[in-house]
Amino acid sequence: MKRISEPAHDGAHKGPALQPRKATLDKDLEKIASVEDASKHVGRRLAGPGAGFLFLIAVMIFTVASTAGHPDAMVAIAAAVLAGYMAMNIGANDVANNIGAAVGSKAISLGLGLALAAICEIAGALIAGNQVAGTIANGILYADRVANPDLYVWAMMAALLAAAIWINIATWISAPVSTTHAIVGGVMGGGIAAAGISAVNWTVLAGIATSWVVSPLLGAAVAIAMLAFIKTFIIYTPDKIAAARRWVPVLIGVMFGSFAAYLMLMLPLGSLMLSLPQALLFGLAGGIAVTLVARPLVRRQSEGLENRNQSLRKLFRIPLIFSAALLSFAHGANDVANAVGPLAAIIGTLNDGPLVGETPIPVWELLIGGLGISMGLLLFGPKLINLVGKEITKLNPMRAYCVALSSAVTVIVASSVGAPVSSTHIAVGAVFGVGLFREWHHRHSGQRQTYLRQTAPIGTDPLKRPVGEVNTAEVRRRYLVRRSHLLTIVGAWTITVPVSAALAAVLAMIMFRLFA
Repeated sequence: MKRISEPAHDGAHKGPALQPRKATLDKDLEKIASVEDASKHVGRRLAGPGAGFLFLIAVMIFTVASTAGHPDAMVAIAAAVLAGYMAMNIGANDVANNIGAAVGSKAISLGLGLALAAICEIAGALIAGNQVAGTIANGILYADRVANPDLYVWAMMAALLAAAIWINIATWISAPVSTTHAIVGGVMGGGIAAAGISAVNWTVLAGIATSWVVSPLLGAAVAIAMLAFIKTFIIYTPDKIAAARRWVPVLIGVMFGSFAAYLMLMLPLGSLMLSLPQALLFGLAGGIAVTLVARPLVRRQSEGLENRNQSLRKLFRIPLIFSAALLSFAHGANDVANAVGPLAAIIGTLNDGPLVGETPIPVWELLIGGLGISMGLLLFGPKLINLVGKEITKLNPMRAYCVALSSAVTVIVASSVGAPVSSTHIAVGAVFGVGLFREWHHRHSGQRQTYLRQTAPIGTDPLKRPVGEVNTAEVRRRYLVRRSHLLTIVGAWTITVPVSAALAAVLAMIMFRLFA
């Protein structure tokens, strides 16, 4: 019996024959599906830049409303848009340091970390963003040595644009550069283009550069000290849970007390101005109170946990989340100046007003900086979060807590005195400090080796070699800090100031010729 799809032997057609499905149709359908997938992929790639563009449009509208009727409104609008663009780049590149440790240790998800950092960044910018902005706006340049105020305005414009462009390029190539380096270099280059090297306050600049060297070392030292404390008094003890019940509330109290003292120094309290000793006393009282409140909470959380390190990770999860939030707040207070400082200087010059720092920066300027940082973090931040949190050294919640809290304390100290430190330097310095300390500790810690002998199963001796010779090759293989990332990051830090300064000088000369 012939199949109906086959032609008859005599060549005659006996009724309509069913034809096999053509491959052409399948290929066309596959092409359509591929085009749809490609369009979705392109749409996702364009979603971030599109949302960023809408934010800048919103900044433009907001500035129009805030400067209505001003003769130089167009210049103010351009400055605000550049500040918004700079703020988004800060969020995309710099805020990775704030939550990278918490996300890398899997204490919180990436989505929760992004939301937490965004809220705390805005709060830090609005509550305590005025102090460092004055240093960026007026400390680096002698404004009175620039003969024409228009030149000063366009020099600051060039600084904003140059710093933003360089940070944008660095984010694109996954290099966590210092946004503080970028804006300081930009202001310096724009000022030199406007009035020569005499316009630069080299004394202030030397102090800022010194803080860039000291702050990462301080961040690393504090992180190492805290990790050493945790290892000595909690991890390598016979009863880890009992030790955690004793000391974790104290660590939470230290964190809260530091933040409370900082707020007392930075918050406007009307005519009441607290001195540093008074603020520290207030922080001490708050830290003790929080320690007492945290004790029953930690005890309840530790019930039923086994006496092992995995249980400790659960107990450190909440402190780590709060320390990441504290670091984001401190970052908002310090690094919002990188976008708002030049903007405030431009607006102040246009208004013939007093220097920044003598009067508070308007809230709308701080809001542009805070919202811009949060927008950049949400849209473009995840890429560098993975680098800082996962690829330099292995972090668990305890190590990540040391990194986050040491970074926060260091940034808080710097912000309280108006020093524009690099949060990137501090956080990365703390991460490397933790990793290098782990290497040393695993090779040379007698307490760790004694603990391993005591907890080894009966009849076994995991440490048959003398102290200091225990499985050194395995230690190197498992715990070595990735030095290649250190070289990349330090290289990016080194070239940021001269590149930003040169780019700002070129842009300033172009702007002078076109507008001034």
